[in-house]
Amino acid sequence: MQILLLTILTILPTPSPDQTDERSIRDLVARYVEAREKIDPQAVAELFTPEADQLVSSGEWRRGRPALVEGTMASSRRNSGHRTITIETIRLLSPGIAIVDGRYELAGANGAESRKMWSTLILQRTDAGWRIAAIRNMLPASPPATR
Repeated sequence: MQILLLTILTILPTPSPDQTDERSIRDLVARYVEAREKIDPQAVAELFTPEADQLVSSGEWRRGRPALVEGTMASSRRNSGHRTITIETIRLLSPGIAIVDGRYELAGANGAESRKMWSTLILQRTDAGWRIAAIRNMLPASPPATR
């Protein structure tokens, strides 16, 4: 049964976001970055679903909104550089679930060189609008050495 379901899901066209969804999603990501820059725990909390989680590039896994907000605020205080997420793709898996991939940069954190990462956000449409259900931050691996 699972194989049949996976086969059907890969054959069906993936809906693309309409302009309203795309604007709302881009706005949500911008508000997330802004809330982190301001180190505003209430603003960050409002952007996430209650059961949201985040896997950060250090390997720390923040599970649930309270842990996520606490970890995010601690990270923003420790790493005072300027954050940006440049959205590369927005893909709707269903009318209420979206995947957002973007280049995540932390410039000048504590005087250090910029950290360039990748961020994937899973968004869920709620009664209050789009909210973040999960974030996966990744450091790109170095390409393998050629011989």
